[in-house]
Amino acid sequence: MAKFTVNAVARDDQGKGASRRLRREGLLPGIIYGSSEPKAISVVARDLYRMLLEDGFYSSILNLNLDGKDEPVIIKDLQRHPSKPLVLHADFQRIDDNQKIKLQVPLKFVNFEKSAASKAAAKFAQEASTVEILCLPKDLPEVLEVDLSKIEMGQIAHLSDIVLPEGVEVVALRRGSDHDQSIGYCYAPRGAKAGK
Repeated sequence: MAKFTVNAVARDDQGKGASRRLRREGLLPGIIYGSSEPKAISVVARDLYRMLLEDGFYSSILNLNLDGKDEPVIIKDLQRHPSKPLVLHADFQRIDDNQKIKLQVPLKFVNFEKSAASKAAAKFAQEASTVEILCLPKDLPEVLEVDLSKIEMGQIAHLSDIVLPEGVEVVALRRGSDHDQSIGYCYAPRGAKAGK
């Protein structure tokens, strides 16, 4: 069951003038593409802005209610205004239960306070907040946890340190071990004495 429902209506008018008119009416132009013909839509801007603030929105399968018919989608792209906090256009992608999807999923670093490094006054610097994964829609995690309970002073956490649920792959690691990027590191803050 989708956690978020986006209400949308089909639209025929396209172009800059039509998009400006929609925005004045409190609507946001968008498009759905995927398994069938792309379809121009508009969504209530206020509703979408509210959902954008929710944890997990970007990494969830959304229920797009288009003229009363529900369709599972993911948000693929948001075109934002260069200087104002406004979304100008939203791209949605239809999903098929049998086709893998690529999506950015948030990382959550846990258990650092249980590590020996933390007890020795070390700090952890997070270098990545999301990771691109590939999986079937049914296997899509809302968040990926990185367990730091065993991290040591000076140690770097890599993509390969993420414990992945079954059926989920990190896209970068599919390219080989030389793409095992750093996602954070443990360090001693200036002035801290080792062992304190």
